[in-house]
Amino acid sequence: MKKKTLFSMKSPYREPLDVIGFCFGHGKQSAAIVGAMRGNEVQQMFVCSRMVQELKKLEAKGRITDGCEIMVIPCVNYYSMNIGKRFWAMDNTDINRMFPGYDQGETTQRIADGLFREIKDYEYGIQLASFYQPGNFLPHVKMMNTGFAPPELMKDFGLQFGILRKPRPYDTTTLNYNWQVWETKAFSVYANATDEIDENAADEAVYAILRFLDKQGIISCNTPPGYITKIIDENQTRQIHSEAAGVFKSLIEIGKHTERGDLIGVITDPFEGETVSEIRSNVSGT
Repeated sequence: MKKKTLFSMKSPYREPLDVIGFCFGHGKQSAAIVGAMRGNEVQQMFVCSRMVQELKKLEAKGRITDGCEIMVIPCVNYYSMNIGKRFWAMDNTDINRMFPGYDQGETTQRIADGLFREIKDYEYGIQLASFYQPGNFLPHVKMMNTGFAPPELMKDFGLQFGILRKPRPYDTTTLNYNWQVWETKAFSVYANATDEIDENAADEAVYAILRFLDKQGIISCNTPPGYITKIIDENQTRQIHSEAAGVFKSLIEIGKHTERGDLIGVITDPFEGETVSEIRSNVSGT
């Protein structure tokens, strides 16, 4: 394992921001794994730290394929992480909305530029992403449908669902999109939690990434068997809106199958505790 400083930026009031990468193997730039780009992405950093541990063991056993290099970057934005802010602490900008970056631009543009220069030439790119809304969900893999890489590659992660998403205009400045512009096959892995650690979901994400790397011939390892991934278009998902405000209580576990009309949650009055609205499934599915 080699520890590299990929990008360093001086600060007048604190230690320099050093973006650290851990390299395993040597040769062709095969896979880059990026963790926390936002200050509340604790789970994403934790998954990457687990990946570092697993890849150390595999490298010691000679299980990384000759001529293949893997880079793991656990955290990009630990300035914001140290003070509990999701976005860049100084101006509330999002590093993952600044790619491919600009070395003469604003601070977050410079960070994006410094990071992207180091990871843009890898064959595969995996980002440990977080959802923009709070909530619980199944670990899954997502891919932007730019037409560059075949969606069937998502099946190699062995997660329950692979979601294909049509890029929107604001996606053109994200890491995932720009990776694909520079001809990297890019994926976003969602590991359930964000600002707290969910070890079971982290294990599932680690095994999924190892499974993918094994399927691509980058490493050789044994992992628990995964799911037969169901690939769906994001347009096939449905939102359910509540009809009243109050305290929400879920009546069904994430991932369970429901039929149209099933009661899946209730909303109660926060003062009186009376049920003010029932939430029912508007489709049959998971």
